[in-house]
Amino acid sequence: MDIQLIEKQLKALADINRLKLVACLKQGEVCVCDFVEVLQISQPAVSQHLRKLKEAGIITERKVGTWKHYRLVDELTSIVQTVVDELEAISVCQCKKEGSSCSS
Repeated sequence: MDIQLIEKQLKALADINRLKLVACLKQGEVCVCDFVEVLQISQPAVSQHLRKLKEAGIITERKVGTWKHYRLVDELTSIVQTVVDELEAISVCQCKKEGSSCSS
């Protein structure tokens, strides 16, 4: 395994907010709007955390209308998968911006 990739991924996971984001994504795709509520930080701050996880190859995004939805990549490295397995999943609402109600 590429040692530089390992370093990048471990640095990306070395933050409580990014670990919470990953824990949210254990249950599937999540809209960026829901992360603001979970982390209780600003949208720009959430976006910066998501950017670091994306650059480390841990998450991927897709655009739905004006919102971005994030999920874990299909094939995580063994190191990241071990961290993900140890995290307790965090339930999040399903995109209140699209008019659906929170089911968690």
